[in-house]
Amino acid sequence: MRILLVEDAEDLGHAVERHLSRGGHAVDWVRDGTDGGHLLAATPYDAVLLDLNLPGASGTDLLVKVRAGDRTLPVVILTARGDVEDKLRHFDLGADDYLVKPFDLRELDARLAALQRRRHGLGSGTLTLGNLAFDAGARRITVDARPVELSAREYRLLEYFIIGRGRVLSKEQIFDQLFSLDGDAGLNAVELSISRLRRKLEGSSFEIRTIRGLGYVGEVRRD
Repeated sequence: MRILLVEDAEDLGHAVERHLSRGGHAVDWVRDGTDGGHLLAATPYDAVLLDLNLPGASGTDLLVKVRAGDRTLPVVILTARGDVEDKLRHFDLGADDYLVKPFDLRELDARLAALQRRRHGLGSGTLTLGNLAFDAGARRITVDARPVELSAREYRLLEYFIIGRGRVLSKEQIFDQLFSLDGDAGLNAVELSISRLRRKLEGSSFEIRTIRGLGYVGEVRRD
């Protein structure tokens, strides 16, 4: 996922960014609500993690701005405010989830994964694509019932192709999903990541084809 993190607390921001990046996500972290608004206007995201007490625009203002332009983009509130009235207010404004600080990063993982599955209709069960089985809930992939071991980034790449199966995805779109704005990687990293994933999926009915001049498409092979 491409995730926008808007959090002004340095310790928490570093911890969340590092944790999610290690999990294969591309994370853009800003410390100011106004900067967050600028990125949202310019960049497509899969989820927003939003503190409420921010310099510049408040998290509440940013939530309202998000919902004015996109009714489906998942927004998770990260805040020290734990009273019920505050939670209800932000749910009414369109928040999808609400985590009270301090929280376990594993819980953040679980909630983000659930929001992603719900948004793309993957459900919590196993999706079967030919001889490939993709269990998003357990993060388990098998080919002919054989477990396939993927790195965090390879798993996110496969998930992206499965969500967008049958649709041509440009190298730039894939790059945006895998690498954040602060990363040092170039577009050639996309080719390398796809090459590694293809090797690990050898023998799978789900293939990633190169569409010359356009990008790549993930689809079930018809034998």
